[in-house]
Amino acid sequence: QVQLVESGGGLVQAGGSLRLSCAASGRTFSTYAMGWFRQAPGKERESVAAISRSGGSTSYANSVKGRFTISRDNAKNTVYLQMNSLKPEDTAVYYCAALVAGTPRYWGQGTQVTVSS
Repeated sequence: QVQLVESGGGLVQAGGSLRLSCAASGRTFSTYAMGWFRQAPGKERESVAAISRSGGSTSYANSVKGRFTISRDNAKNTVYLQMNSLKPEDTAVYYCAALVAGTPRYWGQGTQVTVSS
């Protein structure tokens, strides 16, 4: 089992940046692909970005492509989401997840990101 703890959320003005971190427990972190998801009020949870086990492959939702960057440090059991050029529509609770066959298996508790206009 993997336990995930997100941090780094907060309030930022439009155009600003935030870096989210997700720290994983256990020695199996590098065996999981990882993903970031978000859920805005009244909306379904959506995938934002994903990264392979080695970090060599990444994918992004069209809405964040070119603005967000996912990365991981397997030595630190941590996955990151660098978010630049933030927009009010990026406001949501952001979750990290450990993926198995592309499907979230373990979830973190989430961190709130609020972008003011």
